Amino acid sequence: MNYKVIDKESYYRKGVFRHFSEDCKCSCSITARLDVTELVRCSEASGTKFYLNFLYLLSRVLNSRDDYKMAYLWQTGELICYDTIHPTQYVFHEDTETCSPVYTTYCADYESFYAGALADLERAKGTRDYALDAEGHLNWFDASFISWLSYDALHVELPDGYLYFLPIVNWGKYREENGRLMMPLSVRLNHAVADGFLIANVFRLLEKEIAAFCGEDENREG
Repeated sequence: MNYKVIDKESYYRKGVFRHFSEDCKCSCSITARLDVTELVRCSEASGTKFYLNFLYLLSRVLNSRDDYKMAYLWQTGELICYDTIHPTQYVFHEDTETCSPVYTTYCADYESFYAGALADLERAKGTRDYALDAEGHLNWFDASFISWLSYDALHVELPDGYLYFLPIVNWGKYREENGRLMMPLSVRLNHAVADGFLIANVFRLLEKEIAAFCGEDENREG
């Protein structure tokens, strides 16, 4: 786990950071529908799981910009940026109607990530423990699939004044709208390190990554 310490005096969001980490501590979230038609299509064509393909692209996007890899060390008061952040996914157990967290290591290589994420899920199916280990997984972000509902809004609340900077991302069941498959996606970030532009940019970057991923998939098939 490597990170760099951000100089708060030269930080490009210095004024915003000070205001939203001291005067008005709050988070900011956006829910919007993402067109996943092509990702569903190419996942089916390749015989791979849509869920894991999306998790890979989401992890790729969040690792593409320092703003999404920030954290606050309360012990020292330091603002830091991790070199890499990894997804905490979840497996749902039908028999107990509970979830278990699954720590998956992000790798830029798609095949390696997919194989690792799939193996992590399969192992987690054998447990019923909520084995959350936040202290041992500091540079992991929350990535949760709400498979039962195609929702319109979702809010994740944290205690007032809690400076948690890593992304919290949820997505729901996709549904057909005007001939396209649209999936609800919610992205939450602390306002001290992100604003509407940076959150909206996650959606924009995902659109680009999906287009590139599916284009590459077509090339592989060809």
